[in-house]
Amino acid sequence: MSKSKRLLFFVNDAGFFVSHRLPLALAARAAGYEVHVATAPSDAVAEIVVHGIPHHAVELSRSGVNPLAEVRSFLQVIGLLRRLRPQLVHLVTVKPVLYGGIAARLTGVPAMVAAISGLGDAFAAQTVRARLVRPLVRLAYQVALGHKLQRVIFQNPSDRDTLSKAVGLSAEEQVMVRGSGVDLHVYRPEPEPGGVPVVTFASRLLRTKGIHEFVAAARWLRATGVTARFQLVGDVDPGNNSSVSAAEIAAWRTEGVVQVLGQRSDVPAIFAASNLIVLPSYYGEGLPKVLVEAAACGRAVVTTDMPGCRDAVEPGKTALLVPPRDATALGEAIRVLVTDPVRRRAMGAAARALAERDYALEQIVSTHLAMYHDLLGTDEVRG
Repeated sequence: MSKSKRLLFFVNDAGFFVSHRLPLALAARAAGYEVHVATAPSDAVAEIVVHGIPHHAVELSRSGVNPLAEVRSFLQVIGLLRRLRPQLVHLVTVKPVLYGGIAARLTGVPAMVAAISGLGDAFAAQTVRARLVRPLVRLAYQVALGHKLQRVIFQNPSDRDTLSKAVGLSAEEQVMVRGSGVDLHVYRPEPEPGGVPVVTFASRLLRTKGIHEFVAAARWLRATGVTARFQLVGDVDPGNNSSVSAAEIAAWRTEGVVQVLGQRSDVPAIFAASNLIVLPSYYGEGLPKVLVEAAACGRAVVTTDMPGCRDAVEPGKTALLVPPRDATALGEAIRVLVTDPVRRRAMGAAARALAERDYALEQIVSTHLAMYHDLLGTDEVRG
């Protein structure tokens, strides 16, 4: 670029930015962009600042519905965009996409990228509340994704088809990018450990991630005489209404059916010490990063036949799919792979090949930078 362009990432959670978008931000800066980040305050902000990226705090509750608080958050976003005057905003997760998209239009931000990392329950759930809220959410997306110069990133075809139809996106505005990528040099295949097979659930400890089904499957397998060790890697999420409680975790520790390892930063080592990775999510996922990381580590997977989850794997080749919320089916799929190491290892090798083909971090970053260049290279932005 002949002149530095200001790029603002707006993400709800600083930890999510660090784990999913920091490599892209650093690559954008190396390419000549002036990079800024806006998130809600948290301890993870320090990890952003240590890289020399300016951080801007926006009071943003991920699951809050207090109208006054939400209006205050939206006004903070408006104020930030007016002060910073970025040429491009990259919005990630639901509230930043909705609030940031509307604010970008109101403040005249020249170009916008909106990353749809899953649609959550608003479009998929069939509860009374979801059906009542859906028209309002659809309207909000129509306004937020009405920018005259935008790209909307989808991680799976189901989300793309659902939202594009609801909003009326043109083919040019739709971009398919399979997740946020994985460093294949850090997440690399290691030989499976010997001894008792280790089955790992690695995610936020949310009901919608299928944690209760995982624990129930572990109980069932133990009762039927299957020898395996089950472990939970992750922590509670107090800001999420679906989070399990500390009391539940304490009860599982006492019961001893699953080991609770808590939040860990050494995921490659955890997966290297595991034989099988399980994510029985029934949440509206985009493309779960844990499944991408499992593939890079050459591990077979059991996951649900849900948008996002099924799109991150090659069913029957790298993973077994089970119906959502079905602990018995989950347990049976785990039993199949725990008791068949030859098949499991073949699936793990196929998973690594999938990661090398589709999930390399360099490839994902390059796709994003090309998208930025395409948007900011137009006469409309230059003018």
